[in-house]
Amino acid sequence: MTGRTNVSEVLPTGQLSNIPWRRAGVKYTNNEAYFDVIEEIDAIIDRQGATVFSEIQGYIDCCCKLSGMPDLTMSLINPRLFDDVSFHPCVRFKRWENERVLSFVPPDGNFRLISYHIGSQNMVAIPVYVRHSISLKPGTSGRIELTVGPKHSMGKVLEDVVVEMTMPKTVQNCMVVPSTGKCSFDPTTKLLQWNIGKIELGKPPTLKGTASVSGTASVEPPPITVHFKINQLAVSGLKVNRLDMYGEKYKPFKGVKYITKAGRFQVRT
Repeated sequence: MTGRTNVSEVLPTGQLSNIPWRRAGVKYTNNEAYFDVIEEIDAIIDRQGATVFSEIQGYIDCCCKLSGMPDLTMSLINPRLFDDVSFHPCVRFKRWENERVLSFVPPDGNFRLISYHIGSQNMVAIPVYVRHSISLKPGTSGRIELTVGPKHSMGKVLEDVVVEMTMPKTVQNCMVVPSTGKCSFDPTTKLLQWNIGKIELGKPPTLKGTASVSGTASVEPPPITVHFKINQLAVSGLKVNRLDMYGEKYKPFKGVKYITKAGRFQVRT
């Protein structure tokens, strides 16, 4: 009795490769490599606007559509900022250790090249400010005034800006008017949300209004959470200096994009 199997004894051509994360024989009509440098800021800002805590979680995401077996070398501006780095298996660690360059044969398609952390000892620049005046005295008409704008943003525009406050349970309602965007208050969850969107340079939006506060006990104003995004800026100062390719003769199209966005970003009031 002989057994049969559907498994071929010969691997199909183009699947054999000495590199486990990349198959051989990759071919593209258009050869291109895109790199996204994305940085998320975690920060706590005190009542006076001083930074209590700040750090950056960053990563470089790639989309490589390159024929053959390309060998890439990426040099960075300010790579010594990193406190902690984790690499995709394709990165030659010794080369990074000795020269602070990223040398790698990329996987085909999308992958995360590196993740990195920049701690608060590096004096992270905070790219947004919030000015606030909030008074929530019980039995009176409380006052809410907010102004939001860019700082240290290298002239870049703040986008997708959302400001949130979870009000104390004794706040029954908020009657506020924004100069820009839309504002809503949910009396059940007590969430006051100001959806600003894009902030044009030189035009900081404001939110002004009142809050009705019940009870007799004094109420502390809640912290403010800020969400935002800034295109074409890595707030740490990290930049891709150059990208060279070896092992193949064609010239690929190369693109680099930078994005800074809020992680856990809180302003104390």
